[in-house]
Amino acid sequence: MSLDYIISFAVSLLATLIVMPILIPFLHKIKFGQVEREEGLASHKAKGGTPTMGGIVFVLVPLIVTLILRPHAFLSTEMLIVILAYLGYGLIGFIDDFIIVVKKNNEGLKPSYKFALQSVLAILFYCLYQSVAQTTLYLPVLHITWEMGLLYFALIFIMFTAETNAVNFTDGLDGLCAGTSLIALFPYIIFALLQENYDLAILLLAVSGSLLGYLKFNLHPAKIFMGDTGSLALGGLLAASAMILKQELLLVVIGGVFLMEMLSVVIQVTYYKRTKKRIFKMAPLHHHFEMSGYKETQVVILFWGMELLCALVGLMLAFL
Repeated sequence: MSLDYIISFAVSLLATLIVMPILIPFLHKIKFGQVEREEGLASHKAKGGTPTMGGIVFVLVPLIVTLILRPHAFLSTEMLIVILAYLGYGLIGFIDDFIIVVKKNNEGLKPSYKFALQSVLAILFYCLYQSVAQTTLYLPVLHITWEMGLLYFALIFIMFTAETNAVNFTDGLDGLCAGTSLIALFPYIIFALLQENYDLAILLLAVSGSLLGYLKFNLHPAKIFMGDTGSLALGGLLAASAMILKQELLLVVIGGVFLMEMLSVVIQVTYYKRTKKRIFKMAPLHHHFEMSGYKETQVVILFWGMELLCALVGLMLAFL
């Protein structure tokens, strides 16, 4: 069993390192490049034209590796939810990215359409899950299990829609989203191993290996971006893993950086609509730090550190 863990991580890492140098020039050739916002930071204008949709690799490679190592995992309803969440939200992101690169603007899929698609998947996953598992919520530290009934639907709906958008907001600097997601996956790998959910552990290890390989090409200066294809997929994967492992509340802590990024946008927009003033120099939060004088690489390292702290606190709360 332990050999499968090593293989899933190593093969996904190696495959990504092999595929990326082939994909990047191909995306350049077909002009699938990033379109920077006009109102964006001046320092980011040079990133225009950098290939996007790199998330395709770390979505497909781990799934293929998992299929080879654990084909029966795709027959489990719980694992099917995780796989469909990873693929489904990745597909929504792909559609968004495709519209952006084809139309050469940064609007992409209309927010209402994107939210509607995200909502449909969240509803689907709730229906699948409640047919095979209890709709209970475990309260860490207190060690209390609460049967939520229909309220569990509201929790799952918020988890999937919020987490996918939160991870998406975090994808704004070279290496930021991939690095924080890689760190956030670590606690769920531990939870999966402790709960003897070996199929999920292998998938998460495969994703981790592929993300690490992707980071080689996404660190500053990035040669490729993950796009919404990658960020929405990662958000869906984290939400589904938290649900399957019954660690829903800890997702708030473990994904603390994603939460801060999303809240900074919500606060900024809400406050500006009411007062025509801004609390942050720019939202999401990582841009506020950039405009405060931090270099892009400094912001990324700072946020990696914060996410590592969130992951460790989440693990600590789980074992109290």
